[in-house]
Amino acid sequence: MNPYRRSPGVIAATVFVYFFLYAPIVMLILYSFNSSRANVKFEGFVTSFSDRVKMDGSTVVSSPCGPFHWYCDLAKNDDVIEAAGNTLTIAFTATIISTIIGTMAALALQRYDFKLKPFSQLALYIPIVIPEIVMGIGILTLFSQAFGWLNNALNLTGDARLALGIGTVTVSHIAFMVPFVTLVVQARLQGFDKSFEEAAMDLGANEWVTFRRVTFPMILPGVLSGALLAFTLSLDDFVITFFTNGPGSTTLPIYVYGLLRRIITPQVNALSTVWILTVFIAVVVLQWIQSREQKPSHS
Repeated sequence: MNPYRRSPGVIAATVFVYFFLYAPIVMLILYSFNSSRANVKFEGFVTSFSDRVKMDGSTVVSSPCGPFHWYCDLAKNDDVIEAAGNTLTIAFTATIISTIIGTMAALALQRYDFKLKPFSQLALYIPIVIPEIVMGIGILTLFSQAFGWLNNALNLTGDARLALGIGTVTVSHIAFMVPFVTLVVQARLQGFDKSFEEAAMDLGANEWVTFRRVTFPMILPGVLSGALLAFTLSLDDFVITFFTNGPGSTTLPIYVYGLLRRIITPQVNALSTVWILTVFIAVVVLQWIQSREQKPSHS
């Protein structure tokens, strides 16, 4: 019998940890329904529905959306919609490209021997272990110097000049997401049974057909896990995006940061709640894929 199974100390420590992990999230969601515009004190929910918003000072008395007033207010915010569009565009584009590059890198590192293989394997961990702010400053410096040289060399002026924007944010996200995808796919390849490939080639399949019909379907759970991890990292990223974004490339984390510097209203809580729900769904899907990945490859 496990002596720690019913230990009061273990139970208390577990409750303590989970409380401080999830209490802020619960408070954030609760305050997204706050009737007060000044989001420093909870004054109850908006319980009445009406044709238009009715205020009593800084308190919302009734709204066409009732308790979901701040969510409706959020949906009418053009800046939020633009930031959400930028975020999803960057996340999807960076995820697709980083997944392709990461999968190819994992296959190369796992299947082939070459002179720089130990260094290449070690280099994967560098973007992961160094602080994001260091990487962000480095990428900003690289873009600034490269764009400055190209603008002068090509004599670009006005709107034609190269500048920070959605493109630079996307490239930056790809740069720090590729190592994560590579390591996830490589872990899947370590348990790969090559006898399936050998059997396919004995039956006359060439390398491309073997990869498409045998190898890729078997490593697909690992590829999807890496892709969802990359997608989640891109959605949540603030530091690297902060250094590499430009006009018209504001993402939701950057937008929320800008709101917090001005005034905190329940609209921020509503936006954060939607964001938490989105990330939660992605994490649940990732966990489901990883649970399927743990099953034997021949099943």
